[in-house]
Amino acid sequence: MKRIISRKRIREFWEQRFPNSEQALKAWYAEAKGANWQSPTDIKAQYRNASILKGGRVVFNICGNKYRLVVAIDYEASIVLIRFVGTHKEYDAIDAGTI
Repeated sequence: MKRIISRKRIREFWEQRFPNSEQALKAWYAEAKGANWQSPTDIKAQYRNASILKGGRVVFNICGNKYRLVVAIDYEASIVLIRFVGTHKEYDAIDAGTI
C-alpha cells in the first residue's frame, strides 16, 4: 500500500501500553507498506486469519491473537487507515464495522 495512516497510533500502543507487541506491529506495518492489496482476496491470501468486514474494514490478529488491529482500506487509492489497536477485551467493546 502506498500510505498507512497513522503509524503513530500503533507506535503509541507498543510504547505506552504493550511493549511485547512492538515486533509484531512493526512486521505488520512493513508487510502492509510493501503490499499491493487490490481486494480483500489479496489480504486473505497473505493473512488467512484476517477478518474481512463491510466498508473496507479488516481485522488483523497481532501477537498470536493477543491483540487486534482494525483498519479501513481504500483499495483504489492504496491507503490503509488504522482505526483501532487494542486487546481482545477492548476489541469486544467496540463496533469494528463503524470505528
